[in-house]
Amino acid sequence: MGTPDFAVPSLERLFADGHEVVGVFTKADKPVGRGMKLAQSAVKVALNGRSPLFQPETFKDGEALKLLRELAPEVIVVVAYGKLLPREVLELPPYGCVNIHGSLLPHYRGAAPIQRAVLNGETVTGVTSMYMSEELDAGDTIFTAITAIDENETAGELFDRLAPLGAELLSETLAAIEADIAVGMPQDVEQATYAPPLTRDMAVIDWTKPAREVHNLVRGLNPWPIARATFGGTEFKVFATAVVEASGAAGTILEAGDGGLTVACGEGAVIIKELQVPGGRRMAAGDYLRGHAVL
Repeated sequence: MGTPDFAVPSLERLFADGHEVVGVFTKADKPVGRGMKLAQSAVKVALNGRSPLFQPETFKDGEALKLLRELAPEVIVVVAYGKLLPREVLELPPYGCVNIHGSLLPHYRGAAPIQRAVLNGETVTGVTSMYMSEELDAGDTIFTAITAIDENETAGELFDRLAPLGAELLSETLAAIEADIAVGMPQDVEQATYAPPLTRDMAVIDWTKPAREVHNLVRGLNPWPIARATFGGTEFKVFATAVVEASGAAGTILEAGDGGLTVACGEGAVIIKELQVPGGRRMAAGDYLRGHAVL
């Protein structure tokens, strides 16, 4: 069970390891863009007919549970599916429901663990395998894999690194379950933190914040919803920044040149390296500044 790009390496690893994938569940196609064309999930596209595909709208009417009982899976693997599973589903497979989560649990339970780790300036994160419970991301953990976060790494770049790491961890976890050595460890509830979904209203940069926080906001909201700032009446999307030692009134443009746009923050300053204007394309800030005045 999975939906976005993050789940695809885990699906591919199931096939590569020789498991019999009796069914794949993914979220229903949804209309996107101005034309509202139906878009398929990354998992559906990647599956390409190799196993039966199911896209239930809900688990509340009993139909999805009936399908699962007919499929009779020994274990259910869940990676960023996007739907809560009822107790009847969690209890159905004899070896349980196993989840791959993009954080070091119990830290960053919830929908946006990777983005929130970047937003908060974490230097270390990872992936966790766990036995699922009814409470969100609160089940007993099995294995973890740890990795450092670069100070300039975006949430999208971290997604791309954690997805294959999660697939490797899934492979190790299923092998341990098969060997009957996958022991679940209860999470320390007192250490639990939460990672709620991102929202568009988070995107407006508050220049009174320290430069490092502004930089982390830009990193954490890339690739969605992308940080925004307004200069000279024009709203820019801000894709990349760098922290520099400079000072001035918060929100003031200190310098504009080939290296980018230097803006003072509450503490320090950042250089805007990549930006986009409405109707334009993403570009190096220096390229934009050669043809446009913002000071």
